[in-house]
Amino acid sequence: MKLKRLLAGSFALTMAFAVASCGNSGGSSDSKAAAGKDLDEEDKATISELKDKLEDKELANPEVKWMAHYDINPSEGAVKSPGLELFEQKYNGKVKWVQTTWNTRYDDLANAVMGGNSPDFFPASDMDTFPKGAIKGMFDPIDDVIALDSDLWSSTKESSDNFVFNGKHYVAVIDVSPNFVCVYNKTTMEQNGFDDPAELLDEDKWNWDTFKTMCTEFTDADNDKYALDGYWYVSAISETCGVPLIGLENGQLVNNMADPAVEKVQNFMYELGKNGVMFDRSTNGWATRGDGTTGNGLGDYQTLFIPVGLWGIEAPLATTKPFGDMEAGEIMFVPMPKDPDSDTYYISSRVEGYNLCHNAPNPEGFAAYMDCLMVAKDNTQAITEKTLKEEYKWTDEMYDMRTRIYEMAAEHPVFNFSAGVSAEMDAAMLNVSQATMLTGGGATTWTECRGEYEKQVDFIVKEANTKISDTPTN
Repeated sequence: MKLKRLLAGSFALTMAFAVASCGNSGGSSDSKAAAGKDLDEEDKATISELKDKLEDKELANPEVKWMAHYDINPSEGAVKSPGLELFEQKYNGKVKWVQTTWNTRYDDLANAVMGGNSPDFFPASDMDTFPKGAIKGMFDPIDDVIALDSDLWSSTKESSDNFVFNGKHYVAVIDVSPNFVCVYNKTTMEQNGFDDPAELLDEDKWNWDTFKTMCTEFTDADNDKYALDGYWYVSAISETCGVPLIGLENGQLVNNMADPAVEKVQNFMYELGKNGVMFDRSTNGWATRGDGTTGNGLGDYQTLFIPVGLWGIEAPLATTKPFGDMEAGEIMFVPMPKDPDSDTYYISSRVEGYNLCHNAPNPEGFAAYMDCLMVAKDNTQAITEKTLKEEYKWTDEMYDMRTRIYEMAAEHPVFNFSAGVSAEMDAAMLNVSQATMLTGGGATTWTECRGEYEKQVDFIVKEANTKISDTPTN
């Protein structure tokens, strides 16, 4: 089976308000060039009161270099994050963006490290830096610069323990958050006579069965109506079973392709896909509907659901317009549906975290910024709510759902480590993950997929595990 390669990857899912803005080439950009909005004076005063929670010190170098395909400094129309504001107020800190692209970011990082020009930190939020980054020496452990056993870091110490190599921690985990939410347009639901998914969730009826019924009834290829679109629905649905395709247990990678829960959800996905409910990206250059803008199709009522990270709608109105009319209250979201035979909504999750680059020039500045993010996370919920509602025009219902899904992710997270192993694993799992819902023809049953790829994945996992420490992660 020759599966077609998607011409897009998972975009970074960043701290709230750090809207992804992919760069076209390498280079750097300082915070003064950012076109984002500053916090108002009231919010700045709130953050100023947090400075006493941080260590009093003068940084030898207040500038930290951030390499990623998006800038931490706010993009046009976006609001500065509280953590960045605190870093600026407390330490006169500054984040300098070392620009890269999604496709070249690891090559650019390798060249910088080998050339003696390392950035200070790199995003771990795509769940693709560990363990390969530690194995290849691209990152340094954080234990000597961050006090993970302190009160400040106690809330995420257990999560950080998932990223241990040779007894050292490699990811500064700020929070655990949902990887995907199921975004929909309320007008579309009303026009088609469907129950609102948020109401189905409240009634404990938001499950694979109701999801499949809605997707099947909505789809009308003759009128260009498709229930699902986007780049992420295969992962989003698969991980509702509670088991990732590639897990990490006691510091060792695990291939879960044979797990009964995985088989059950993949069989469901195959049956769903046979109904043709997905927009066929193969007819559109492997891009989503229209010009490939995330959300396109919801706003003109031709798409029913787009599973995407919250970052897709935690953004200015110009960015969220393809999803619908935010100010009119059209846009809403829920978690992905659960197995109807389960009592639990498992949430595909990621860590909002960062890696310290090998030979980083300013590890002290990196640690200070990480501490600022931790303090801000626990003390600026009111600012987050205000920004979402006043700047990005979220409704109370949306904010309450966001809070609810974060709580669900904390209770029942599903972490998939398949993207953090190797290029060989990336290639294999691209095929595996799409097998049962491949658009453009060629979808196969899960049994056929296992027959073709399971031994290969087992070999890759075994090879990677020989390089990983047996040190327990707790």
